[in-house]
Amino acid sequence: MARHVAPHAKDYMEITLDQLLASRESRQAKQMALQSAHPSHTLVCLTVIMPGAVKRNLHSLIVANAALTAVLERFREKLVDIEVRDLVTGYEAYLVVDLDALTAKELTCGIEDSHPLGRLFDLDVLGHDGAPLSRAQVSRPARQCLLCEHESRWCMRNHTHTQAELQERITQMVEEYVR
Repeated sequence: MARHVAPHAKDYMEITLDQLLASRESRQAKQMALQSAHPSHTLVCLTVIMPGAVKRNLHSLIVANAALTAVLERFREKLVDIEVRDLVTGYEAYLVVDLDALTAKELTCGIEDSHPLGRLFDLDVLGHDGAPLSRAQVSRPARQCLLCEHESRWCMRNHTHTQAELQERITQMVEEYVR
């Protein structure tokens, strides 16, 4: 399993758009490879929601550790394989589980909705076609904004809140969690 260490100054580096896009391509390739290697199982992908150009910092590592602990507790008996990547572009974990995709999605939604930091977890469950299942497929509402009652996608599209406001809320959530 991954070794968790406190970040160094170099870990607070801003990433470029090219790095972000390359990390998404790399993540998609990793997902395809794991699905190909485990065709009869379901893939759960964990990332951290961290707005802004710095994706790896102390807060993101606290959130990542909390998320990984939560998913391991929930899926431990059904875990087939796990791979963790701690990158400057963000923390990623891939769990291959012996469950159908809808059951796995229901479990991940439960984690996102009940954990104190769950709103900062991005837990995707991929169908056999490689597409992530939606919350609607398991009768769950869309995720709410960190700062208001609107749907998070609506606020992101409309730039309703500043990065500073979002980062302040994340800091508050993480500090409340570690107390």
